[in-house]
Amino acid sequence: MAPESSARVATSRRGFLRIGRRTVEPARRPPWAIDEALFVDRCTRCDRCIETCPTQILVRMDGGFPGVDFSRGECTFCGDCVSVCEPRALLRGDAAALPWTLVAAIGADCLAVRGVECRVCGEVCPERAIRFRLQLGGVAHPVLDAGVCTGCGACIGPCPARAIAMQSDNNIPTERET
Repeated sequence: MAPESSARVATSRRGFLRIGRRTVEPARRPPWAIDEALFVDRCTRCDRCIETCPTQILVRMDGGFPGVDFSRGECTFCGDCVSVCEPRALLRGDAAALPWTLVAAIGADCLAVRGVECRVCGEVCPERAIRFRLQLGGVAHPVLDAGVCTGCGACIGPCPARAIAMQSDNNIPTERET
């Protein structure tokens, strides 16, 4: 009997052990990382970018490749990781080049959305991209202005509900669209 098309079959030991768990999002590469396939081909896993990161958000991930762990802090976009990357897996074309197309996304687990007063994410956002809209008879709800959000991740670690994640900016409405 063939499995239903909607069912997922774990084809590896790791996949088998993850059954029933939340899906894991793909690794977030350091800022100014080149295309994933080329990044994996060029990166020598030397750890120089990890060692030079002043906010210590770059960590070894699957396969020993560097990735960003926003629970450890924020990216200041200093460019130190790019300057030490000899194989050029991190490449900043010009000073105006965006480090990535990520913006914060506030999920349904947000305390304010659930009726509990919390404004931590707005207080720590260096760009003031998260503001709070008053609700009649309730607590203020967070509103993200994706046009202002840099994707630095400052809001992720301090969130007590772990309700904030990074997404590609084409999936997030701006404040004017909400």
